[in-house]
Amino acid sequence: MKIELSEQQYRYLLDLVYIGNWVINSTREDDRIKEYDQVESLVFSHCLRHNMRKLVELYQGDLIPSRAFADGGIHEAIESYENVIFYEILAEELALRDMDGEPLTRENYGALMERIETYLSEFDEHGTDNISIDLDP
Repeated sequence: MKIELSEQQYRYLLDLVYIGNWVINSTREDDRIKEYDQVESLVFSHCLRHNMRKLVELYQGDLIPSRAFADGGIHEAIESYENVIFYEILAEELALRDMDGEPLTRENYGALMERIETYLSEFDEHGTDNISIDLDP
């Protein structure tokens, strides 16, 4: 297979590949899915021929994204995504909890979405500052 990309498109592809592998493998520790690591290594190996050597380094015989790449802002993009998803999932879970286990239907969907929006507004304004958990049974 041959894919033709501009230098800028290739640079964007590096970000996408890194983020994808991060999502799949970053929490797996020793149980990484090697095939994704191999694809990442293959894609990043082209940095050597495209004047992007600083974005790749050799580690234990494999080409991997360099520290310069990882420290270049990509983790801020991942963190931004994680923050949004955290609050969206939390808002949905709290809204569903508020429904006392009532199954989601067309009739109560609007009420659920309204609760979710209320929680999201709270989180936008205060983050998690107003969340408390009663640890006394």
